[in-house]
Amino acid sequence: MRFIHAADIHLDSPLVGLSAYADAPVEMLRTATRDAFTNLVNLAIEEQVDFMVIAGDLYDGNWKDHNTGLYFSQAMGRLKKADIPVYLLYGNHDAENEMTKRLLLPDNVFVFDSRKPSTFLLDRLGVALHGRSFKDAATVENLAASYPEPVKGLVNIGVLHTALEGNAAHANYAPCSLAELHAKGYQYWALGHVHDYAIWRGESVVVFPGNLQGRHIRETGPRGAVLVSSDVAGSLDVERVYVDVLRWHRLEVDVSSCQSFEQAARSIGNALEGLLADTHTAMPLAVRVLVTGQTPAHGDLFGMEAQLRLEVLASIAVLGNDKLWLEKVRLETRPLDDGEALRQRADALADLQDLLESAETDQEFLDSLRDDLSGLISKAPLELKALMPHFDDIKNGDLAPLLREIRPSLIAHLAKVE
Repeated sequence: MRFIHAADIHLDSPLVGLSAYADAPVEMLRTATRDAFTNLVNLAIEEQVDFMVIAGDLYDGNWKDHNTGLYFSQAMGRLKKADIPVYLLYGNHDAENEMTKRLLLPDNVFVFDSRKPSTFLLDRLGVALHGRSFKDAATVENLAASYPEPVKGLVNIGVLHTALEGNAAHANYAPCSLAELHAKGYQYWALGHVHDYAIWRGESVVVFPGNLQGRHIRETGPRGAVLVSSDVAGSLDVERVYVDVLRWHRLEVDVSSCQSFEQAARSIGNALEGLLADTHTAMPLAVRVLVTGQTPAHGDLFGMEAQLRLEVLASIAVLGNDKLWLEKVRLETRPLDDGEALRQRADALADLQDLLESAETDQEFLDSLRDDLSGLISKAPLELKALMPHFDDIKNGDLAPLLREIRPSLIAHLAKVE
């Protein structure tokens, strides 16, 4: 017996962070989640699996384009021709989506009830599937507690959309504990909601397959589903299968040894070239570049995020725009001088440092600065707001973090000029 366990497909959900990238293929970004699901269906047919389980969040919020639902029906039709049934559980995103209420599904798709737990018996395979769909998006009760007892003599699979012990990165929907799942007596738990792959083995095998396609920089690395196989003794083997069409990657570049802006830009270009050489995949990478290190170039880099982004884009153009896309460049460097050496100097830079330090607690100055900046912030274009890490702080009137960051950078820049 073999089946595919997938979750968090979020069909037609847009990829976030690449829309401003001029050379990114718009059509691929728009259809990435759909293409990943097509890859999954292809895999299911090629592997001739016995069935597929989708553990929630097939759709993405209150998405009203019925073409998404029509595409899903077409994909299910392909599985029907291959004699592959699909057991679908609705998660929090599905519960608020119009298509879950209005669109009739092909007869090879079986949906878990949302009013109470339901069980599907697959007698030929010796399998019992237990699950309960979300009725409301904000379902915070423990759904697993009401799941039925395991059916003796069968492989019992629990299908559940859950945060599992309050996973901090996801809303606390249908919370339950790992110990509670193990104690239920099922052989396998097909979970959804958490977008990262995770597996626990104990009295049962508990799996989050992760989502099919990373949609932003917080969802890095390969994405897909799991292929689960059961032998005649009932032992379960879980294999990750990858179906994504684009991968997100954080690239940290340490520029501690760089003396200038130009050297830092070249170091980033070399790091991007190394990334491509080390990545054994033909699919595009969407990269966020983090520039770090305590470096003499800190002053040169101050206020130069926009220019540095252009330099990185130029490096990517040399390597090939079909292989790398830039999501963002973030400067997180630190100056060599922590301020102590500067305090020993009796010059204008030392005076400026003292002035900037006192400004952080000067409420009259902070109020005046907030008034000056508020007018600029209100007129700032969206692309500028995206490049300003302290935009929200300025908007909320909390200017101390901005001054704390500017002080060493400005001093380092002026010292370099001097």
